[in-house]
Amino acid sequence: MAYVISDECISCGACEAACPVSAISAGDDKYVIDADTCIECGACEGECPVGAPHAE
Repeated sequence: MAYVISDECISCGACEAACPVSAISAGDDKYVIDADTCIECGACEGECPVGAPHAE
């Protein structure tokens, strides 16, 4: 299962700070997850105030 960040992202950076492998970075209009780096731990999902990161 790959993790993605939905359009609900408010670019607060909470997910990036929570990621233990630095797989999340700021994109043009929202944060993005590098699927090759992501270890699918779900840490980002629990920190996001709007639930933007999710398993797909």
